[in-house]
Amino acid sequence: MSSLLIRQARVVPVGGVAAPSGPVDLRIVGDRVLEMAPSLRPEPTDEVLEAEGRWLVPGLWDQHVHLGQWAANASRLDLSATTSPDEATRLVAAEVGSRAGGAPGTVIQGFGHRTAGWDRQPTVAELDAVSGDLPVVLISGDAHHGWLNSAALRLLDVPPRDGVVEENDWFPVFARLDEVTQTAEGKRTAYAMVLDAAVRRGVVGIREMEWADNATEWAERSDSGLGVIRVRTATYAVGLAETIAAGRRSGDVLDEAGLVTMGPLKIISDGSLNTRTAFCHDPYVGADVLEHPRGRANNSPEELAELLATATANGLDVAVHAIGDAAVGIALDAFSQTGARGSIEHAQLVATPDVERMARLGVVASVQPAHLLDDRDVTHQCWPDRADRCFPLRSMLDAGVRLALGSDAPVAPLDPWEAMAAAVHRTGDEREEWNAAESITVAQALAGSVDGATTVRVGSLADVVLLDDDPLAGPPQGPEAARRLRATRIFATVVAGWAIRAPR
Repeated sequence: MSSLLIRQARVVPVGGVAAPSGPVDLRIVGDRVLEMAPSLRPEPTDEVLEAEGRWLVPGLWDQHVHLGQWAANASRLDLSATTSPDEATRLVAAEVGSRAGGAPGTVIQGFGHRTAGWDRQPTVAELDAVSGDLPVVLISGDAHHGWLNSAALRLLDVPPRDGVVEENDWFPVFARLDEVTQTAEGKRTAYAMVLDAAVRRGVVGIREMEWADNATEWAERSDSGLGVIRVRTATYAVGLAETIAAGRRSGDVLDEAGLVTMGPLKIISDGSLNTRTAFCHDPYVGADVLEHPRGRANNSPEELAELLATATANGLDVAVHAIGDAAVGIALDAFSQTGARGSIEHAQLVATPDVERMARLGVVASVQPAHLLDDRDVTHQCWPDRADRCFPLRSMLDAGVRLALGSDAPVAPLDPWEAMAAAVHRTGDEREEWNAAESITVAQALAGSVDGATTVRVGSLADVVLLDDDPLAGPPQGPEAARRLRATRIFATVVAGWAIRAPR
């Protein structure tokens, strides 16, 4: 069996576990660190990686990704800066003009608009007026609704309507979008590009939340040569019966390389802030114009508990999307009733007693700190009376809740350093930090980004990253800490003992 010898690396302490005081050599055999000492003699089977005093941390994970959508985003029209339907349609009109005479079947896609901050909601008619018979699909920045023109509604078999397609009506449509917009070769190329970029940022693993048959598709990708990082594949309720029939349980290996494993049952129990569908205890500001003033749940409490019970009985963890505080509370009720294991995804607005309850139940908070940079203004518009309870990272840690950091790409970039920077300094501009008391330290953010791993030592999984600088050397919080995190340079990423050098 081949082995990897990393020479003269400085080990960064992670998760409160002490590290050697000076540089060490590490020998990796298979997928484990076999030896660690101040100096190890090279063996004939060793591939040697000279660390030259660089800093070694466990490999980074993004715990919430829609990788297919992240891959597709590179070719989508950027609508993130739009502040009205009129701005969005002007961008679409320009894109339509640039594609005049294009190949039949072309679909214009856009991503990033956030209608909660607009003074009115968009209509199909105004999109039709600038696009004609060219299908247009505009995906909201939180991915919880699509604004489609009539041609796209017909193409995707969606009944005619006046406004956007949202939540449970939207997700199946979103899942079909690739079928009509991407060739198999184009999709493979796009996946290869984003996987390469992830590895070069130190990412060794993701939890894949794509709306797809993830277990089958990722096993095929890995076995055909795209298996470069670890992937935990989620299933949704629509695929639960098939998953159970196939005998897949969380943690089961699905591919030949051992990189793809079965992950959780994913349930989207409520909506989002920007679509104003996150389910809350109290009404949104301006709720008189909303059909559902407090947002809405996508499942009844009984349906949610039944899903958790079924998953648990069949060896599956669960990942429950819950953004509003009412949705979080109902999700915790279901965890308590069923004994399910898993996470609440997002946990964006949490009632204070539920923070403690999450800790008691051992429910992981799968959080995306970079969202707070985008959601700050709309929070103060829609939830000004509860803004102090949004993204309660410090409160959850202090209560004993385990944080697992991610991006929800394409909602935020698949970049763990950006997520950590937002967690330690909660602002994306020149304003003061938003709820600075909820900031966490660099050490805590790093610990939340390594899938529960601690300081690299003998017996550790052979997923490690070499950094040019010590991530813990600077201030633990604040603007300089965030700047240093965003500027982190990766020297090499090792996945299951295989080293991939980052470009210099």
